[in-house]
Amino acid sequence: MSDGAAPAVNKWIVTLTVMLPTMIEIIDTSVVNVALPHVQGAMSAGLDEATWVLTSYLVSNAIIIPITGWLSNTFGRKRYLIFSVTAFTLASSMCGMATSLMSLVFWRIVQGAAGGALQPISQAILFESFPPRQHGLAMAVFGMGVVLGPVIGPVMGGWITDNWSWRWIFYINIPIGALAIFMTLLFIHDPSYIKRVKAKIDYWGLSLLVVWVGCLQILLDKGQREDWFNSSFIWSLAIISAVGFVTFIIVELRAANPVVNLRVFRDRTFTSGNMVMFFGFMGFFGSIVLLPLYLQNLMGYTAYLAGLVLGPGGMATLVMMPVAGLLTDRTDARYLLGFGLLTNAVSLYMMAHFNLELGFWNIIGPRILQGVAIAFFFVPLMAVTFATVPKEQMGNATGVTNFIRNIGGSFGVSIVTSMLATRAQVHQSYLVEHLHPLNNAYSDGMPHVQGLLQGGGLVGGTAERGALEALYGTVQRQAAMLSFNDVFRALAVLFVFLVPLLFLLRKGKGGAKVAVH
Repeated sequence: MSDGAAPAVNKWIVTLTVMLPTMIEIIDTSVVNVALPHVQGAMSAGLDEATWVLTSYLVSNAIIIPITGWLSNTFGRKRYLIFSVTAFTLASSMCGMATSLMSLVFWRIVQGAAGGALQPISQAILFESFPPRQHGLAMAVFGMGVVLGPVIGPVMGGWITDNWSWRWIFYINIPIGALAIFMTLLFIHDPSYIKRVKAKIDYWGLSLLVVWVGCLQILLDKGQREDWFNSSFIWSLAIISAVGFVTFIIVELRAANPVVNLRVFRDRTFTSGNMVMFFGFMGFFGSIVLLPLYLQNLMGYTAYLAGLVLGPGGMATLVMMPVAGLLTDRTDARYLLGFGLLTNAVSLYMMAHFNLELGFWNIIGPRILQGVAIAFFFVPLMAVTFATVPKEQMGNATGVTNFIRNIGGSFGVSIVTSMLATRAQVHQSYLVEHLHPLNNAYSDGMPHVQGLLQGGGLVGGTAERGALEALYGTVQRQAAMLSFNDVFRALAVLFVFLVPLLFLLRKGKGGAKVAVH
């Protein structure tokens, strides 16, 4: 470790130790998605009830992440890390053995709460294990887990569910968790500046955090299904979350021992970096949701084939992360970050030109380019964002940043799905306006479609109705395709607009020129 009071342990052993549980925690945020129909059938639950298996994990996870620094200082970081991995592993086994929906949701809440600390703690430990001049490399390793997790999760979950059982998506965590506990006991040590603090607990701050984060996460998860602000339920969640958020900020700025130390935002580079992080991951997670929907709903791909399309992009990220890390340690991180943002915009602009006749390899190309862009977005951004944060505040700062990243992703998923539905309605309305006998394309096409249907044994009025249904189905697909194009284009513009924020970041190498206090 970088602190002289802690026993010297090889940094790569430490890296493996902390990334094992982090990877399974990140994967578990999305691994259940593809297994949800199987869970729904096994538990005899409705779709709305079954989605609580997803929402419960996200809510409890989001609440714990920002208070990780406070919990580590209160209980000791190594002790808290062991507790988190143990609780996560136990909850995973109980999820697999659940016999009712209520018990499954309960253990998913426990699993999310236990796993929430793993990302911030791992990031803080990596910053300490690698010298400042190698912080870019450290974030490359961390980024592999953060970025690849959401891609691997659905593919792995689908394969396990199809070949074994949905329960094994939870059971598979048990041996990995046990190994992580054993390695943590051996190789992780608290630095001297982390000491257990006996202080008055900030009950008000903790309570307000639970309220506003919980309401916000449920709002983002349920908004599209509840028709957003046409629902009194969504309005109630929004008001409670907004009031709770404002009150939380006031309370935390006045508290002597806040659960989330907001004073870290006095650092301009840290604040600017988190702004880029929020909007960047909003666009990234949004596009990750769009691609499988496009492939499966419009192109007729199976879940496995959709995973194969996403896979090469993930491999490109995996390969380019170390490259981005090494370059970050040697050059101005802002240039690399600008390259990542603009390359992401180009890849999304290419996706905005997808159509219903596109070949498999034509889809993979933009996805690979996006994979490269993500590496050059995440690694230099993380390195430069934390470059001026004192190591005593690193646990608090990593908790805040991981929270902002996850919330940005939640916003992205909610916004793109809402935009997709809205734009599809707009395009469908426009296209339907042209389906009338005075339109030459319509009048020329109808006899052809009727002839095809009559050739299949349909005659008279039945053929006419069938022709209308076929035309309407075509209109729906085309409207959906145009809506995908619109949303991809909007995400491309978002990444371009993030470029000016780079001038607010501190100039210098992501760890070599900027001293960590």
